[in-house]
Amino acid sequence: MASVSSQPTAPHELLGPIDLALFPDGLKTTGQHEPLEEFVQPFDRYPKEITGSTAWQPEDFKDQPEKWTHRFTPAEVDELSATADAFIAAGTQLTGISKDNFPLPNLGPFLLHLREELLHGRGFILFKGLPVTEWGNAKSAVAYMGLGTYLGYFVSQNSRGHVLGHVKDLGEDSTQIDKVRIYRTNARQFFHADDSDIVGLLCIARALEGGESDLASSHSVYNVLSRERPDVLKTLTERIWYFDRKGETSRGQQEYIRTSVMYLERGENPRVYTKFDPYFVRSLTRFSDKGIIPPLSAEQVEALHVLEETCQRLALHMVLEVGDIQFLANSHILHSRTEYKDYAPPAPRRHLMRLWLATPESEGGWKLPYWDSDEKKRGGIQVDDQPPVAPLDAE
Repeated sequence: MASVSSQPTAPHELLGPIDLALFPDGLKTTGQHEPLEEFVQPFDRYPKEITGSTAWQPEDFKDQPEKWTHRFTPAEVDELSATADAFIAAGTQLTGISKDNFPLPNLGPFLLHLREELLHGRGFILFKGLPVTEWGNAKSAVAYMGLGTYLGYFVSQNSRGHVLGHVKDLGEDSTQIDKVRIYRTNARQFFHADDSDIVGLLCIARALEGGESDLASSHSVYNVLSRERPDVLKTLTERIWYFDRKGETSRGQQEYIRTSVMYLERGENPRVYTKFDPYFVRSLTRFSDKGIIPPLSAEQVEALHVLEETCQRLALHMVLEVGDIQFLANSHILHSRTEYKDYAPPAPRRHLMRLWLATPESEGGWKLPYWDSDEKKRGGIQVDDQPPVAPLDAE
């Protein structure tokens, strides 16, 4: 593997020859960053209310799954199957998949329309009926990532460079929140957003019980807080929050970033973007106990509680069956999952394949207050020169 630049201003630039066919969108994601100071806005510039399709209520969808569910037709399954078989026969590594080598002449236009709906509309969809049991993990992963190429660019989800992630209980201690990523445990995940524009989850195997999904519109949450708890809303918009990187840092980087939970886009008529995970906020006592960063204030602790409670009030509940794919936009959707219990061996453990997808602003993405807003592979987690990898199971 050729060496690559570690300069923070352009972490994706290559210094030596490399087969870019293996990484058509670039070798590295840009990673996590603090917002640029000149784009941080005071609370009085935030809207009093957010209107439009992004500010939905659970009753808009609870009894009308046809509004947010798409069952793959036999023709769509056949197209995905044939294209996946052709990709596998060509021998290309999974990291090298792209729209160019995964053509979907019939399903593709629908996916491009869906991308717009995810980014700028209600923000979520549930696909049903991918025959993952029949296809097995390898072919299912190819079809799934092939779908993903029409929605965004794959970004790394952890220090290992996984662009195909796996949500699975690996027996790690969920109480060690300063070290452990919760998706590798069976613990409850509180409402949060991931470090990408779009996240996808493909259900390969279900749990014995639990592991169910809830979504909430962060714009509807914003409206409730604006009416009922403007003090909490103000706290969430202030750049007083520290987010843990849990050791997934490149040489010379700090172990945390300082930002706000909610912030505004750049430009005219800016929208409110939410970036949040309580596990990454509460895990920093190893630094606050030493006086390196401030501890959470009473106002921040209350804001964490009120935000979670408000999300629960506004939650849309769904259950992912085997072969279902949930895609959602992290910009204006917060999601959670319940604690779960797996079947006893030798039954398979609960297993979701995960994608983190980036959409740069020049291709319709949000205008974020970060230096990398127009980079293809913005966001995600990048550690030093780790190249992308796409394992077929958790590791």
